[in-house]
Amino acid sequence: MTPATLSVDAGQTGIKLRLSEDIHVLQMTMPGVRTHNPPAEQIAEAVLRAAGQWARPIHTVAAGVSGLVDDAREGQELLVRLEPAGVRRVVIAHDSVTSYLGALGANPGAVVAAGTGVVTLAVGARSVARVDGWGNLLGDAGSGYWIGRAGLEAAMRAYDGRAAPTRLLQMLTNQWPDPEAAYIDLQGDADRVRVVASFARQVGELAAVDATAAAICRAAAQELSMAVEAGLRRVQGGPEAWAEGPEVAAIGGVFDAEAIRRPFERLLQASWPKATISVPRGTGIDGAQALPSLAADHPLRSRVAECAVPAFTTGVDPVL
Repeated sequence: MTPATLSVDAGQTGIKLRLSEDIHVLQMTMPGVRTHNPPAEQIAEAVLRAAGQWARPIHTVAAGVSGLVDDAREGQELLVRLEPAGVRRVVIAHDSVTSYLGALGANPGAVVAAGTGVVTLAVGARSVARVDGWGNLLGDAGSGYWIGRAGLEAAMRAYDGRAAPTRLLQMLTNQWPDPEAAYIDLQGDADRVRVVASFARQVGELAAVDATAAAICRAAAQELSMAVEAGLRRVQGGPEAWAEGPEVAAIGGVFDAEAIRRPFERLLQASWPKATISVPRGTGIDGAQALPSLAADHPLRSRVAECAVPAFTTGVDPVL
């Protein structure tokens, strides 16, 4: 049986794994990474479980990982953990890189990925700029967590009488019948980031009938469009510097809400009239699969770490 490449898209919502062998493709999803813990151990556990379940030899692991800070160190640790299982090569990057490759391939432009957290990556002819993705304590403006927290805060303000009535209070009491106990339950919940982010969908749905929810969605759209604009300026200058206009993709569950997606598109196109908002070509797992074949001179290559056991020679992977 020929050893294969295992692609990993490790986000906070779930870890997706894909093993491609000739015409056979195996896929599974496991619980998401906890970004406050080192990722290598979590990724290794998921890879080993998948390899055992599929009973397939794996020679390369290509991974995009949420919350990754030191890709070279984490890549080496991941290789050490997986080498006894036969893995000979690890190619690893922050999941903003794999989200970009999945959505736009190797083309220049920008991708904003908004789920539980949010990160924007802009790629120009020679440089790359990351905007936000700094976690729920320092950033992630416009993310699912940011929206969910704003919705819950607005609900409590209405409960206190500090703000006008809002249907967001009913959203909160559906989860916590006693609003005054909500913060105690949340503070004691180890999964509180995911729990708070889960309210973003309801905030988006209520925007059509609730002024407070609508204002939160508009604010999220503004934050997300500002992130894209900042990234594009950093890699190539203002709108006039993009002769044909940049290609932009908006991905992640936050954009499922029309109350966010539509104002985001309007704001972006008002500032960058030549921008093309494209349908993503693929997903983060597709981007992870493309990592090993990313050209050495591509600007994104500087944000990819590759580790291999001594004397291992890589093969030729298909180009994205």
